[in-house]
Amino acid sequence: MIKHILIPTDGTSFSDRAVQGGIEFAKALGARVTGVHVIAPFHVFTYRSQLMLNYHMVLAEDSEDAYGLATEAEAARILGDFEGAAEEAGVRCKTIHVTDDQAFRAIIAAAKAQRCDMIAMASHGRGGVSGALLGNEANKVLTHSPIPVLIFR
Repeated sequence: MIKHILIPTDGTSFSDRAVQGGIEFAKALGARVTGVHVIAPFHVFTYRSQLMLNYHMVLAEDSEDAYGLATEAEAARILGDFEGAAEEAGVRCKTIHVTDDQAFRAIIAAAKAQRCDMIAMASHGRGGVSGALLGNEANKVLTHSPIPVLIFR
C-alpha cells in the first residue's frame, strides 16, 4: 500500500502539473507527500555562476555566497508553493531541498531516506536527439530507482 509519495519539483510548469497530480493521487490514497527540490552545487571553475542556475534570476555577483543565497531563496519559494498546494488539498506534507550534481541520484536517495513508497514526477517529454543529448531526469530515475515511479507528462 502506498502511504508516502516523494514528489520532486523544479518550479517549472511541467513540474507543477506533476505536483498537482501527485498530491491529488496522494489524497485519493490517504497518503502523505514529501516535496524535494534539488540544487546543483556551486563550482569554482565556471565562466559565470549565472549559467549554473536553472532559474531566471540575475546574481549580484559571481560568487558562491551569491549563488547560495539565490538558490536557497528560490528553493524556499518553490517548496512554499508545494506546501500551499498540499495544504489546499488537505494532504500532509513536508519539504526538503538537497544539493547534488546529479538530480536523479538525489531524488532516489531522498526517496530512500524519507522511506517513500513511490516517486511521482514530471517528464519534460524530450525525445529523439534532444532527449539523448540533454538527458531526462525522469528516465534516469525510472532506470535506477528500486522504488516505483509514476510519471506525469
